[in-house]
Amino acid sequence: MADDNASKDAVRIERSFDAPVDLIWQMWTDPEHFAAWYGPDGATIPVARMDVRVGGTRLVCMEMQTPNGPMQMWFTGEYREVVENERLVYTESMSDENGNVMTPSDMNMPEEHPTTTEVRVELEDVGGRTKMVMTHAGIPSDSPGAAGWTMAFAKLAVRVEAHSNR
Repeated sequence: MADDNASKDAVRIERSFDAPVDLIWQMWTDPEHFAAWYGPDGATIPVARMDVRVGGTRLVCMEMQTPNGPMQMWFTGEYREVVENERLVYTESMSDENGNVMTPSDMNMPEEHPTTTEVRVELEDVGGRTKMVMTHAGIPSDSPGAAGWTMAFAKLAVRVEAHSNR
């Protein structure tokens, strides 16, 4: 039964890219690359600070236009596992612009939304192509967050293709 809950409370997306593992790794760990593809369609990332090492922190600002004007969402986290070109694991929490963690109620979100989630990215070289499996634990597979990841990975594919053709 716990397995059913685990799968419902996690977004798991697998993608393959016609690009080497080190390029996909850069897309996740280089702030300029990350800011170019992260977030759903229409979102921009004006801030992406990443200290990619175990215990290092991250601070990301996502900005979107809404009918009421621009809206910013800030996310902070800590890197838990960093195995270059293989695995990246970090926590993610909504925060203010200074990286202070905000509770779901602070953000007008349902109380059952977790304060901290975990993102795990696993990369594997498959004959010169890269297999990427991203699991975001704590985000339901049918949530807006899951849809956001799907849109982000479409943007990632375009960016990877542009860099692979250089």
